Amino acid sequence: MDEVALVWFKRDLRLRDHKPLKHAVETGLPLILAYIVEPAIVQDPHMQARHWRFIFESIDDLNSQLMEFNQHIQVLYGDVADIVNSLAVKYPKLHIFSFEEVGLRHTYDRDRQLRKICDKRGINWQEFASGAVIRGLGHRRGWNRHWLEVMSQSTDDPQFKRRIDHSNDAFSQSLDAKFVLTDTLKQALCTNHTDKIEYFQLGGEKRAWFTLDHFYQQRGKYYAQHISNPTLARRACSRLSPYLAWGNISIRQLVQQVEKRDVPNGWQRSIKAFTSRLHWRCHFIQKFESESEMEFRCTNKAYDQYPYSNDAVSGERLTAWKNASTGIPLVDACMRAVCNTGYLNFRMRAMLVSFLTHHLNIDWRLGIEYLGAQFLDFEPGIHYPQFHMQAGVTGTNTIRIYNPIKQSLEKDPNGDFIRKWCPELSQIPIELLHTPWKLTTMEQNLYEVTLGEDYPEPIIQVDEAARQARERLWQYRKRHDVKLEAKRVLNKLSILDD
Repeated sequence: MDEVALVWFKRDLRLRDHKPLKHAVETGLPLILAYIVEPAIVQDPHMQARHWRFIFESIDDLNSQLMEFNQHIQVLYGDVADIVNSLAVKYPKLHIFSFEEVGLRHTYDRDRQLRKICDKRGINWQEFASGAVIRGLGHRRGWNRHWLEVMSQSTDDPQFKRRIDHSNDAFSQSLDAKFVLTDTLKQALCTNHTDKIEYFQLGGEKRAWFTLDHFYQQRGKYYAQHISNPTLARRACSRLSPYLAWGNISIRQLVQQVEKRDVPNGWQRSIKAFTSRLHWRCHFIQKFESESEMEFRCTNKAYDQYPYSNDAVSGERLTAWKNASTGIPLVDACMRAVCNTGYLNFRMRAMLVSFLTHHLNIDWRLGIEYLGAQFLDFEPGIHYPQFHMQAGVTGTNTIRIYNPIKQSLEKDPNGDFIRKWCPELSQIPIELLHTPWKLTTMEQNLYEVTLGEDYPEPIIQVDEAARQARERLWQYRKRHDVKLEAKRVLNKLSILDD
């Protein structure tokens, strides 16, 4: 056996609507299905135990489905280039099938290196577009039409045959031992002794479809009404984002499911809001594909010189933001919630970024990796463009400074979310819960909370910090270089066919 088809799984952990897998199956060649745990990704600060657990849960789910076809996904460990070079020796006629990945700089560099190796060795590596994203797109003319065309196409569903195929067994036996992911390393990747695993969503293609069905059967009716409430959103939102981020379900599958399912009475507003976000998701990933340097610099390059604070006090405030000890209840509750569950609704994510970059005046680059690591649904193409928007460094989007006290009063009016995640404040009556620094000494004794001991004093005065932020932001936005760069951003990243 010298000719095989290798399907390289990345952020596409599903068996349906999987074009690389479909094409590999259609070759009729013995299949090698592989997921590669790369040292560079293990070391990536965005990746935490929660992500590896979700990945391995997803692979276990796929392998349970593949058993009847005598197939399974091999989990390898090592640099992709080294593994492919080794495989090319064992299998002179190696074909590789994979999706393009809209990832971070190290995954892009890895793919460029692998392309050179394949060209040199004569390896046939076929890459397929992910969703409606167009690689290297320098403008957005006609992109909406392209998105609609891709979403309307038939899904790429592989047709497995019930046959005995020993290619996996032969591959396992011939594989260099150094490329085998050991149980010890797998366990180490998945372990975080502070995680309460029951708080996290489970990975897997079957779980993704269950979550979609459950959303349509009962949870989604109040999607539009509850999307901004940090407590109610946990149930009313689709909760499909991690399944999209790790590819347990494709965006096209979701779009087509929305179109074919009946909309119950009273659901129209919610389904419309949900549908719009499916298009919105692809739009932002395309932004990142076209302007991937935003991993390191501002979308609007003129903001690279923005006057962020850079002193010892700022360092202490950054630590307080990360540790959920800012003394602002909603900010701390949100950070504790996402750190402990991997989930936070969109409005509260935006508020955390706004508080960091505007109220604290801390460079977005100092917080973006930390917050991304908390999200179970971490997706570079969503995380980086959205962080830039909320940080106000695009020069094109509306500047939003979320007042955490106002958000607290409006989105957590009964204090349920704050009391859950800041239990040290649970005895404080609702009229003081959102602003505990107003407690008198007598009230602190009465409600059994001592500011500065049980719960921190606020690290800033919110109203004054917001006033200073508005002044900085609007003054900077008037600069000629900001306006000039904003035109470039609009020309390259804005959709022009609406």
